Amino acid sequence: MELIPTSGPVFTEDQHTNLYHLNELYGNVAQTVSAVMKSRYGMDLPITSGIWGGTYFIARPDGKSKRRIWRYYCIVNLPSGGPLEVHENLEKLVSVYSSTLRQAFQPEGLDLKLKMWGGRLPYTNKLKPNITMHMEDATETVRWVRPIFVWNTATWEQSIIYDTLRLVKELKQNLHRDRKPPLKDPQQIKYLLQDIIILYKTLEQAHDPDFIEHAEGIIKDMTQAFLQGLSEPDDILNWYHKVHQYLLIYGYEQTLEMHYQPYRLDVRALEHWPVDKINFVPDELQAKLIPPIKDIFAAFRQNLNNHAA
Repeated sequence: MELIPTSGPVFTEDQHTNLYHLNELYGNVAQTVSAVMKSRYGMDLPITSGIWGGTYFIARPDGKSKRRIWRYYCIVNLPSGGPLEVHENLEKLVSVYSSTLRQAFQPEGLDLKLKMWGGRLPYTNKLKPNITMHMEDATETVRWVRPIFVWNTATWEQSIIYDTLRLVKELKQNLHRDRKPPLKDPQQIKYLLQDIIILYKTLEQAHDPDFIEHAEGIIKDMTQAFLQGLSEPDDILNWYHKVHQYLLIYGYEQTLEMHYQPYRLDVRALEHWPVDKINFVPDELQAKLIPPIKDIFAAFRQNLNNHAA
């Protein structure tokens, strides 16, 4: 099955990433894998995929990342309750997915090798947890490409919003209001701070106005610190303590709780939700959060087209 090409290169001349084309590549890979599984094995598997991690919120107008990205993640949404319930079929899918990703990134100069798969992502559904696949790049252009497989077919945007529930719970372990901030490693703290910014921007249109007034300033200043090359351990630690002090993670949790509580879904007990609620996003939350994401990528496309013209 011929791989659908992207409309432009993923890597720029200075080895930054065009996030529009990367997201496009992930979507094309999902479509190709779905077609291969149908033609080769007779499995009808609607699959969607896109970037995990909201670096697109602070990209340049044409989708180019403002800093070099070393770790590539994508969300892959799979149907549950069908052929993939059989382990051998899941193995076939992983084989096809890894070979298709390898093929897709070869023109970009990457040499991907499958290292492992089947790891369970923390704070996901107990009965149907998210699983990961880990591919490393022999050229060291990037450190790895890591798909996250999520059950229940959904659009990429829906799955990104649903994943905020898991990420809030994960980050809360290191930002608990009743404990001193436990992390010491500056690099680990930087990843946490990046996720705090991404979560705020993903959920921004759903936040209560009072919380926006409380959080907007610190998010703006912290984003600027990253863009200026946040690297000093003391500065990183100071931002960590400030994020802990401002209780930002609890504001995110309240935003999600406000939208999920009417459906009797406890955002603090995500692991115990019914399997059919994996990737569930209430319509009113979709209406607030999906259009801004679509608008970002539409603007990337328009600016790329204008530049090409």
